[in-house]
Amino acid sequence: MTAGFGEDDVVTPTGRTRTVGEVGERRLIAVLARAAELPSARDARTVADHDDPPGRDIVIGSGDDAAVIDTAGPTVISVDTAVEGRHFRLDWSAPHQIGARAVVQGAADIAAMGARTTGVVVSIACPPTTLVGTVLDLDAGIVAATHRLGARVLGGDLVAAEQLVVSVTAVGRLDGIAPIVVGGAQVGDELAVSGPLGGCAAGLAVLRAVESGGDRALLDRYARLVEAYRLPDPDLAQGVAAARCGAHALTDISDGLIEELRTLAAASRVRVEIDSDRLPRVGSLAAAARDLDVDLREWTLAGGEDHELLGAFPSGTIPPGWTVIGAVTHSDTSGSVIVDGTAAGALRGWQSFADIEPDGRRR
Repeated sequence: MTAGFGEDDVVTPTGRTRTVGEVGERRLIAVLARAAELPSARDARTVADHDDPPGRDIVIGSGDDAAVIDTAGPTVISVDTAVEGRHFRLDWSAPHQIGARAVVQGAADIAAMGARTTGVVVSIACPPTTLVGTVLDLDAGIVAATHRLGARVLGGDLVAAEQLVVSVTAVGRLDGIAPIVVGGAQVGDELAVSGPLGGCAAGLAVLRAVESGGDRALLDRYARLVEAYRLPDPDLAQGVAAARCGAHALTDISDGLIEELRTLAAASRVRVEIDSDRLPRVGSLAAAARDLDVDLREWTLAGGEDHELLGAFPSGTIPPGWTVIGAVTHSDTSGSVIVDGTAAGALRGWQSFADIEPDGRRR
């Protein structure tokens, strides 16, 4: 790095075209730590809308060896990792979308416990040849998504690696509400989801179709689905809403609804039955399925990564805006799942260690 090149120079157009190796870890970490403390005007307005302003529980924040937080009750913690070529591609998603998406994934796990996210700790690994602008944009997405949740970036790490990897540890609070576990479903409960399913999988299918020579007009025709893949936008406040309505069980839909149903049924030792025609979906999903010659259920049941919530509720206690999709019908030690009157069988969602394509999806 040339003499006189300081932290302020890193964020200039010239600085953004340098590589991480040229700028160095310490300069870049200093810039990232400063960004964590400076919400944009839009984000500042967003966090001001929250009842409990973000940062009130932070004793020492980003920039020191470790963060120190003062929690008044139980703390909820979850971690998610996204790997280039497994979970995202830089030619399909912008760095800020990848960063924001990583936050959504971690925060969805917090919401699935009936809690709200208050902070995140971030680890970024990248090759030394990575452009500084890529890391800055990645971080901007992380910071913006965190602030939209009413939370703060508490700190992180930056290391060299052979590929880009983003790991987000999300921290949350229950605010006096008992945590909602995935294994609490009871016979007679209604099953409901907090929002539309299948959009993420459909958006990925559109991108793959175009890459394989399909009509590029698909990208415009199904722009909403492509955006759902690049950056899912679930209402994660619904986790707290579900807890306040007395949910018996709760989980986020990250690996596909069918996988989450299996997990809930097995953990609760019950049989669950759903009707796939009742699954909520965005309006263009059916048209996209016809255009791409795909069974719609592959997206709504097995697609995953929408990060909406699946809950089991006492009858008549479904939160506003949720959609009832089925019920818990029997005790069952094996935890069975029935879809449209038939055992789910071989229908599966995301499998982390199955054979995968370069975009991170199962073959």
